[in-house]
Amino acid sequence: MIEIEARLDELKALGLGRRTRLVSGPQGPHVVLDGKPVLLLCSNNYLGLADHPRVRTAAADAAMRWGVGAGSSRLVSGTMTIHRRLEERLAAFKGRETALLFGSGYLANAGVIAALARPGDVVFSDALNHASIVDGCRLSRAEVFIYHHCDVEHLAWGLAQADGRGALIVTDGVFSMDGDVAPLGRIVELAERYQVRVMVDEAHGTGAVGPGGRGALAAAGLEDQVDVIVGTLGKSLGSYGAYVACDRTMSKYLVNAARTFIFSTALPPPAVAGALAALEILEEEPRRVEKLATNAAAFRAELEREGFDLQGSSTQIIPLVVGDAELAVRICDRALARGVFAQAIRPPTVPAGTSRLRLAVMASHRVAELTDAAHTLAQAARAAGFDPRTAPRAGTAARAGTAARAADTDDGEWTDDSAWEEHEQSWSDPDEPVPMTLFDGESAAAMRPFDHEAPAPVARAA
Repeated sequence: MIEIEARLDELKALGLGRRTRLVSGPQGPHVVLDGKPVLLLCSNNYLGLADHPRVRTAAADAAMRWGVGAGSSRLVSGTMTIHRRLEERLAAFKGRETALLFGSGYLANAGVIAALARPGDVVFSDALNHASIVDGCRLSRAEVFIYHHCDVEHLAWGLAQADGRGALIVTDGVFSMDGDVAPLGRIVELAERYQVRVMVDEAHGTGAVGPGGRGALAAAGLEDQVDVIVGTLGKSLGSYGAYVACDRTMSKYLVNAARTFIFSTALPPPAVAGALAALEILEEEPRRVEKLATNAAAFRAELEREGFDLQGSSTQIIPLVVGDAELAVRICDRALARGVFAQAIRPPTVPAGTSRLRLAVMASHRVAELTDAAHTLAQAARAAGFDPRTAPRAGTAARAGTAARAADTDDGEWTDDSAWEEHEQSWSDPDEPVPMTLFDGESAAAMRPFDHEAPAPVARAA
């Protein structure tokens, strides 16, 4: 039995203690946090639609017309007119035959992966995929090959070693802690070559990147080249819930096989109506997506002028990697004291040695306040003992070290149980991924995938 107090003391000593912060008012660019007004730089309300008057009104009207709750699961009596209407609009928006609503992005990822992969199959998962993808892999009880982050050479090697047992490649489109974009074109090419399905989580891409905010797949011209697109209603669309866009055959299968769909109460009508209104605004006002991109580019440029290494971010998500967990918290606290809220992200959310401030830009920010925020963050960092101009590139070094260690060991090796147990802890934020060192030890103990004696491509070591 876990000694709760002792475990809490241990987490505090490691600089990994967490607590909730109280936000008063809606999720706008400025909020009152624990009683103090601050600039908000860690909300996923990317387009500023969570508090849009039309979205609020739609949710309120839906509560009056359909009630607050759906009352049942989708397969009993919980599928209402408003659910079907949003599914049709989402399918059209994503350019797919149909869409299926889930209770949350977590439920969508966990349910779809577990439905598409079975024991004996192999799921190929990016090392920095979201925690819900990780848990979906575990629930499937399939074997899992964790390929190095965005490393298509490593993925190709794993597919070749799978001996025809591959079932699914799964990746985030935009990675939630790094702000970089998956190499989707190369992934689709590999999937076609090895005859495996592809699933892309567009949670942080929908409404934020691509033409009209349709996501990273649309930006790459690949919307119809993957089997499953997962998206969320709780970020750019300002509401709550998730969807899966796919063809009709896949949708029928998920209705019958995705346990998180079958056994969950349907989304509340106000949340569905709010998301529908937000989607309409997104389609009517694509300039919001352009404004988000403009804001993000201006903020990245100013942060780079301050000396920060942005780790290759090209989107509205910007990591300021500082390395040490306690240092990240100190910078967060000093920025808060100066009126800027940028949350510190620490292990096990990110790999050890890559603690960071994870910044999120909104279309409703002003460029001038983002410029000021970049200066404030630099001042807070220096006050905490971290000079972005002279500090070593902790995140880059850590990633290179991880790749080098992997190149020196068994390629495609499962992570064993000891790595998981060392950091056994629930994630405090559903938007945070689990690092590659904390993965599927249960399945690792059950079976060994692939030929570990086979050499990896030389390019991987770089």
